[in-house]
Amino acid sequence: MTERYEDGARSDAPGRRRGQGELEAQVLSALKAAPEPVPAGWVRERLGGTLAYTTVMTILTRLQAKGAVTRERAGRSFAWTAAADAAGLAAHRMRRVLDSESDREAVLASFVSSLPPGDEELLRRLLHETDETDETDEGGEGGATGEGGRGASGEGRAG
Repeated sequence: MTERYEDGARSDAPGRRRGQGELEAQVLSALKAAPEPVPAGWVRERLGGTLAYTTVMTILTRLQAKGAVTRERAGRSFAWTAAADAAGLAAHRMRRVLDSESDREAVLASFVSSLPPGDEELLRRLLHETDETDETDEGGEGGATGEGGRGASGEGRAG
């Protein structure tokens, strides 16, 4: 039996629902594997061809609004290219949630205090590396990342 999701996608697995952002991550993964900018139909085929073309277009348009993909005119349609990866998309979602809260300090404090020790240490190390890169950039030497220690979005941390 084939089921239809709200977004028009079909599944052969009864009751199977995609996790939040799963389809976007799959589309980004397909675009990352593309040898050059590709049309939406190419993406649809790489995802198994079971999604409606309009669903793929909706996801691509949403990803473009988030800065995760770019498009260029190709005849009467568009060719799409990944501008971010799944990690960049997850970071965008995290930033959007943080931006929607009025007490950033409380949200960040709660987030950090809920991290397992390994993740907390990783975050401390990444922040330390960012500080070192920022200091190097201020000295005119340029940082190791070329982006001031910031992610692909070019956004620094609040503070």
